[in-house]
Amino acid sequence: MQQDDLAAMMRALGHPVRLEILRILARKAQNCCCNDITDCLPLAQSTVSQHLKVLLEAGIIERRAKGTRNNYCVRTDRLAAFSVATRDYVGDLGTVADTCATVLDAAS
Repeated sequence: MQQDDLAAMMRALGHPVRLEILRILARKAQNCCCNDITDCLPLAQSTVSQHLKVLLEAGIIERRAKGTRNNYCVRTDRLAAFSVATRDYVGDLGTVADTCATVLDAAS
């Protein structure tokens, strides 16, 4: 996963409402429209729609037309890739931090 893509996903997941929307989608499987999500949250439909748009643009969820409605589902492939990329990135940061600590200890 490219760094820009990782950052976009992190931004999209950086809001508690969007995290809750993902939980709702995961529980309801693939038959979830905006109104279904709105029924689970104390928010206006327009607010939920804006959060769905952010998740869509980050590639975390996908939209499927079903009649006159759009159904949403979690893209598990993208979340799995995000998980790996995040683990690798944090692991790399830990290695750099260990190197910095060693250099600082040697300088003391």
